[in-house]
Amino acid sequence: MITSHPEAHPFSVAVLDDDPVIAQFMTDALKSLACQTQAYSDARACVAELTSSPVDVLITDLKMPDLNGLEVLRRIKEGAPSTEVIIATANADKDTAIEALRSGAFDYLEKPMSHEELLETVKMSHEELLETVKRTLRYQAVVKERDQFAAKASLLSKREASRWGLDAFVGESDSMRSVLDDLRALHGTIAAPVMITGESGTGKELVARAIHYGSMCSAGPFVPVNCSAIPADLAESTLFGHKKGSFTGATKDHKGAFDTADGGTLFLDEIGDMPADMQAKLLRVLEDSTVTPVGCSVGHSVNVRIVAATNADLMIKIEKREFRSDLYYRIAAYTIQIPPLRERKSDIPTLARHFAQELAADMGFAPPGIDSKALSLLKDQPFPGNVRELRNVIEGALIRGRGGPIRAEHLITIHRTTNPKALAENEALRPSGAPAGLPLNLNEVEAIAIKRAMAVAHGNVSAAARLLGINRSKLHRKLAALYTP
Repeated sequence: MITSHPEAHPFSVAVLDDDPVIAQFMTDALKSLACQTQAYSDARACVAELTSSPVDVLITDLKMPDLNGLEVLRRIKEGAPSTEVIIATANADKDTAIEALRSGAFDYLEKPMSHEELLETVKMSHEELLETVKRTLRYQAVVKERDQFAAKASLLSKREASRWGLDAFVGESDSMRSVLDDLRALHGTIAAPVMITGESGTGKELVARAIHYGSMCSAGPFVPVNCSAIPADLAESTLFGHKKGSFTGATKDHKGAFDTADGGTLFLDEIGDMPADMQAKLLRVLEDSTVTPVGCSVGHSVNVRIVAATNADLMIKIEKREFRSDLYYRIAAYTIQIPPLRERKSDIPTLARHFAQELAADMGFAPPGIDSKALSLLKDQPFPGNVRELRNVIEGALIRGRGGPIRAEHLITIHRTTNPKALAENEALRPSGAPAGLPLNLNEVEAIAIKRAMAVAHGNVSAAARLLGINRSKLHRKLAALYTP
């Protein structure tokens, strides 16, 4: 018995022969296969019906008065290409058999044929059909998965490009216009390495992401690596990966940043802090685009675009032999200088409003306003932490103002550590009449600790929470309670 594919219709066989007796003989013989059978004696009627309602297998005579078997074969393969066709004839010759097989016939039978020969050929054709169906289903599944992934990747790429593209930049100052001009010049490039310079907090990673999502490798990954945060003994493994057992603690294979970024962009932040031995290894990888994981003797190629960033003056480091000049010129084919916030003060009001709206949405508040005194105070600040510090200041102000309009008194976390009045302000926090040093009241001690932590952290709630040894959400609650009128 033939077992049909579980998801397919019942196995069906059609017989076409201008001699009704022979057609009936074959359909009777096929009943033992438990398949559906149809018999035809008119070739044109058979072709018309089977091209609109295909069967799994067609057995057709070769010599017929209206259409011969080869023509039936061609028409069936055009109209119902999944139907397997078997040619049967009493006038067999080698050339005709070859022509039939070349035209797509599954097999060629000579009349008279035995039941066994007929059944064996039909069984074989059915098995071949099932394999074809399985291969087709597997192929369709793979294609569907590929198309879904491509669509998802394309959508993600568009979303990310929108989030990290030129529209993500806020500011109309001449210095920011210059940065945007640089990004437009790089738009659509593939391999050109880029060096981004600027103080901490100026937005170097934002620029790096804009470079990636504006490039032809935007569908690939963007992988950021902070070179200053990598322990020296793990730097090679972090960048290039390692094999299991290559060193103590290597309990499994590890894919490095280069392999993770293959086909996309590797962002090497604070590259000026990279150890000298790693600079040499990085240079070798950049020269031949080949990565050799720790513990491997053979490397493999990668296709990665390098975007690096630093807050240091690499030319001074080169003079001091702290940074390789050959590596610098390899990674600095194009350089972008990000200005500090103090050099683009005209952008501060726009940035403050942008952060207020963005952060308020995250906190579930309506977009708040910022009064003129608060804006004036913000514009007068040096912001050594740059845009990052401004964002943190606005976040703290929103918490203290409970989502209402931001006023000058909400900006208590504005940078104090370099302010000449810092000591006097800290002293003013001490209750009247209390001895010098910390007050005895625990609530007052906590308030002072929170305010000092926020000042040291330049308004960064997460950093202040780490200084205080509590989690971020707990600090949010304490800040809200502390500044509730």
